[in-house]
Amino acid sequence: MDSGTRSPAKLPAGIAIRGNDDGELTRRVHGEAPHPYRSPFARDGARILHARAFRRLAGKTQVFTHRPGDPPADHFRSRLTHTLEVTQIARTLALALGLNAELAEALGLVHDIGHPPFGHAGEKALDACLRGFGLSFDHNLHALRIVTWFEERYAGFRGLNLTLAVREGIVKHSRDYSAAEHPELAAYFLDQFPPLEAQLIDLADEIAYLTADLDDGLDSGILTLEQVREGVPLFRGFYDAVVREYPAAAPKIANYEALKGVLNALVTDLLDEVRGRVAAIGATTLEDIRRAPQRLAGLSPAMEAARLAAKEFLYANLYNTPGMEELHRHAARVVEELFAALMADPGMLPEDHRAEIPTQGLARTVADYIAGMTDSFIEQAWGRCGGW
Repeated sequence: MDSGTRSPAKLPAGIAIRGNDDGELTRRVHGEAPHPYRSPFARDGARILHARAFRRLAGKTQVFTHRPGDPPADHFRSRLTHTLEVTQIARTLALALGLNAELAEALGLVHDIGHPPFGHAGEKALDACLRGFGLSFDHNLHALRIVTWFEERYAGFRGLNLTLAVREGIVKHSRDYSAAEHPELAAYFLDQFPPLEAQLIDLADEIAYLTADLDDGLDSGILTLEQVREGVPLFRGFYDAVVREYPAAAPKIANYEALKGVLNALVTDLLDEVRGRVAAIGATTLEDIRRAPQRLAGLSPAMEAARLAAKEFLYANLYNTPGMEELHRHAARVVEELFAALMADPGMLPEDHRAEIPTQGLARTVADYIAGMTDSFIEQAWGRCGGW
């Protein structure tokens, strides 16, 4: 199934958030004059793209950067290349549904900007460090702090001064927050679902990393073709069809073709399911989307079951394998030991971070500093503190 061969009907125009609207969702904390030829959301996307935190994603692990025991390789996904793939899928979904593609693109670009080094292993370790001080680490909330405070590029304000729609999407694209637990997020409509553009990001993320992790796993040799064929029925169907049509194709090319089929099938199913859910509740306005009984972005039950089966396969055969677990243990050790060293000697923090201690507290300040590091920088910092 190839989504490129279809012309899916667009959603009712009334639910699209248009970038040239002068409405609530285009407001910024600090007022700015309209740009002569760019929409508010296009400007947001550009600001994210030029942010230092965005560039640092190139040096942060997505799942792995090399086979256990091997030196780092250049062609496996980093957090940055993953982000670009999510953005491409999100923009495609928004265009096909008649939504605001510039908003979807900005949200795709920013959705992982709050991740610390070493992928999910690093995030888990940093959260565990903070739990000892009654705090926690949430990469969505950290991303919000990056774009509203840590980035310094403009004379008139701190942060990137992004629109309300993008800030709301940063907070809510992948989960809902309780107003009672997070009163600081009151401006982000916590009692309502986010616009569809934001809801689609979580699914674009799932689709991107599922297909990419199968690709990188096969390409690295950590996964074998037979493992994937046996363990991922969705892949097997497309792979066998490719081999029948192109019996002389090299195995690697057959893998790529099969993964393209998997990605297209997931995207097409998502498009169809969103249209069906919107029609089922008669939604024609953004308010209808916000007040729907559930989030309207999701896969059909059959495709969701196939996705979950593929995800379970990846956990069992890639993410939690002995070699990968060793990399995760190393990541946890680096984060935990560096956190402890900086807590013991805050003088090792850069001056701009030390200035945050009176308002943020030492533990949060240390976590903020570590979260901004790339994989290579945190290894160097750990080494300077006596690690190895």
